[in-house]
Amino acid sequence: MLLVADVHLGKVTHFRKHGAAIPPDAAFKNLEKLTEVSNHFQPKTVCFLGDLFHSKLNTEWHDFAKWVEYTPASVVLINGNHDIIPKYLFEDLGVQIFDSQIIDSFLLTHHPTDHENYFNFCGHVHPGVKLKGSGRQIIRLSCFFKTKQQLILPAFGNFTGKYTLAPTQDAEIYVIADGEVMHVSA
Repeated sequence: MLLVADVHLGKVTHFRKHGAAIPPDAAFKNLEKLTEVSNHFQPKTVCFLGDLFHSKLNTEWHDFAKWVEYTPASVVLINGNHDIIPKYLFEDLGVQIFDSQIIDSFLLTHHPTDHENYFNFCGHVHPGVKLKGSGRQIIRLSCFFKTKQQLILPAFGNFTGKYTLAPTQDAEIYVIADGEVMHVSA
């Protein structure tokens, strides 16, 4: 199963419609990256951990429908706070929708959820971390934020921003830089 959080399809088109100067090809980058990752890992299921779409229907829906038709994997959506498109439209594409899902000892949600009996995979936060160099350099990178019972995935979408989290003693941080995932300590 491939877990993907916070793609926010439709966000580029939504902002362009309201006058934001964003290149139109930015809308295709998310589906291109999703196709690349799916082709590489060849999952049986692609599970979106919420906020698959940013808001109302727009032209990016048709591109997503073609992507669903193309992918050999089954597609699951865990509802997120931005997922306001009617469920029947997803279901018509064969996408299964859940508010949360339990698989073995894992709890899949959009919002981070503490549960003592399950390890939680989630999104919503768009986690990032600020790294400082010895020469006062500062860089903010998207990251995976792992604690004992939870892994918050970074936003997959290319136009989503990030929320800088302060590392805690029990957290493991895995930053994404230049196409690699690297462990950094608190």
